[in-house]
Amino acid sequence: MNISVAEAKAKFSELIERVEAGEEIVVTRDGKAVATIAAPVEVASSRQSIIGAMKGKVWIADEFDELGPEWDEYAK
Repeated sequence: MNISVAEAKAKFSELIERVEAGEEIVVTRDGKAVATIAAPVEVASSRQSIIGAMKGKVWIADEFDELGPEWDEYAK
């Protein structure tokens, strides 16, 4: 659905109800889209999908935290 800014201001509560029902509203000014009113993306579900996503794909060398001799003067 497309709606002008002025009409959106007048019918904001109705628009929110429509968004809650699954509709996406495009707000226009002078016939050009300037904003979209839509339901939020579920943050919790997107976080769950990335937790552990790199398991088995990242490797850290055994000597990762060992400094070479070039660091001796700094690590005293």
